Amino acid sequence: MDLKQIASFVKIEHTLFSLPFVFIGAYMAGEPTLGELFWILIAAIGARGLAMGLNRIIDRNIDAQNPRTAGRHLASGSMSLNTAWTLCGIFLLMLLGGAAMLNPLCLYLSPIPVVAFLIYPYLKRFTWLCHWWLGGCLALAPAGAWVAITGEISSYTWYPELLYVAIGVLIWIAAFDLGYAQMDIESDKSTGVKSFPSRFKPPATMSVILISIPLWAVAFAIIDPIGTLISLAFVTTVLIASGSQFQKWWFRAHASTGWILFVAMQLS
Repeated sequence: MDLKQIASFVKIEHTLFSLPFVFIGAYMAGEPTLGELFWILIAAIGARGLAMGLNRIIDRNIDAQNPRTAGRHLASGSMSLNTAWTLCGIFLLMLLGGAAMLNPLCLYLSPIPVVAFLIYPYLKRFTWLCHWWLGGCLALAPAGAWVAITGEISSYTWYPELLYVAIGVLIWIAAFDLGYAQMDIESDKSTGVKSFPSRFKPPATMSVILISIPLWAVAFAIIDPIGTLISLAFVTTVLIASGSQFQKWWFRAHASTGWILFVAMQLS
């Protein structure tokens, strides 16, 4: 097993979604030091790897029945279950170790994302609300970084700005996941995955996406209005003009959103 295989297993490119919001949460809390940013990064990579690893392990049988995902490591048998669990253990240690190096409250609260990650793969077997739960998992990114810098939550200095950003992330990721889940409608029906698109069909899914876009834009405007407008224009253009390349550009537009906001925040 090499680094390339590990990166492929945990979909390292998906870190592009959460990492900028980790940095946004840190800078909303104050002026983080390089040391703090380093340990935040370690914890964030650990959290992201753990989330993906658990999802791959729990969903391996479902993945094997879906033509789009049948080639994944566990579904295809190219990686053993023991190896996958070992990687999850390493990522968990990164999360806990990074949290411990930041402050006691971070370490105390670190089981919250772990529980959230465990619930998500099972939730999709019972309710189409799983898309919003996934959004909530990523909404923990800016909140966790805030705690990493401040070491407290009791003074409510995070309200309302951080709350708006977290809600924005929840809605934004749910809308992205709704668009992505349209690739698996038939597979979800056959395997019993309760996705929103398989339950309510594409027209209703697109309606929810269209409602979600201005909602997350309003929430993100508190970070930087100009960056939000750029992100909004990018996502809207993809929604209207991407055609048969929708999934590819849908991913790229959303992977860019947080970075556009973070850069705009630093420049303002």
